[in-house]
Amino acid sequence: MAAARYWRLVPRGPGLSLHTAAAAAVTAPEMIGPAVAAAPVARYPPIVASLKAKSKAARQRRVERWQAMVHAAESVDEKLRILTKMQFMKYVVYPQTFALNADRWYQGFTKTVFLSGLPPPPAEPAPAPAPALDLAALRAAACDCLLQEHFFLRRKGRPPLYREYETIGSPFLDQLVAALMGLLSAHNPALAAAALDCKRPVHFYWLRGEEIIPCGHRKGRVDALRYQINDKPNNQIRMSKQLPEFVPLDYSVPIEIPVMNCKPDKLPLFKRQYENTIFIGSKTADPYCYGHTQFHLLPDKFKRERLLKKNCADQIEVVFRANAIASLFAWTGAQAMYQGFWSEADVTRPFVSQGVVTDGKYFSFFCYQLNTLALTTQADKNNPRKNICWGTQRRRDTDTGGRA
Repeated sequence: MAAARYWRLVPRGPGLSLHTAAAAAVTAPEMIGPAVAAAPVARYPPIVASLKAKSKAARQRRVERWQAMVHAAESVDEKLRILTKMQFMKYVVYPQTFALNADRWYQGFTKTVFLSGLPPPPAEPAPAPAPALDLAALRAAACDCLLQEHFFLRRKGRPPLYREYETIGSPFLDQLVAALMGLLSAHNPALAAAALDCKRPVHFYWLRGEEIIPCGHRKGRVDALRYQINDKPNNQIRMSKQLPEFVPLDYSVPIEIPVMNCKPDKLPLFKRQYENTIFIGSKTADPYCYGHTQFHLLPDKFKRERLLKKNCADQIEVVFRANAIASLFAWTGAQAMYQGFWSEADVTRPFVSQGVVTDGKYFSFFCYQLNTLALTTQADKNNPRKNICWGTQRRRDTDTGGRA
């Protein structure tokens, strides 16, 4: 037979009800002096969002944690590894492109202002008197390079289709740059100790703007727009000493950056997913880590006659400007990141480089000054700095007017 169950009532002991205790706490005298110091203070860990949540606070915490890792990196190589290790879909920006008005798009991607003409020479102390420039010797060196390619070599057969510039123009440009560097070393001693690269790749990876992911497992989330430039100049000159600035770092340019109200897919640009790379043409340990001048040779498909036949005469200068803006931004940006700067640690001094773009007959000369790397949405909120690109129109026979 089951045992009987019953409840035993325990009488309530003397004590204070909730309302009485609250009233006593309000009317209690305030403790001052050592009594307050002796009272224990409850300490709790801060309440933060989960790293795996889909909220804005969680995303901001992930971003701050990633930025703290970059700031704590002990070396430039470690910092570049952290900045480029996350492999997401990114827009691949081609310096040489057929896209209409690509220079305006590239200005928006890189926050660059284009100014016609060349910048004024920097104010420097008067150097020691150098020997007069022998223009006849420079002209004779250029003629020798032309004769070497078009008369002495006597290449048999026609070059492959759409590769005439690559077959003939590229070797000519290699010999011309090397010859002119040797002749101009007397006027610019920095060229005597500079490093000359031939067809060395230049890469740069950066973030600019935001978008809402349209599909996939991350659909609906806000993500940064990523860009990658993979450039291959024909020649480039690197130095161990940085070129002087053209204008001050915080120079105010009274020109607005072109704003495109549609996604880069309309340019068109296409997304790819492969290794993110930041490279100036040499490793970080190379002492020649500053740029002097790049030389770019346009391929046959960008011939002036082909653009005229397509009624695109207004796009001839666009091809030169777009090539210069994209290439020089990638080169100077990679140089700045080799010195430890990035979007959340903006540059403290300008980075300057020069460029020459040619199609074998016409030449355009450009100068670029990188004033900021803070191109992300968060870093660019209160950033008045702008990158500046100066350039000339194409011409057959011209003087650089720069510091070559």
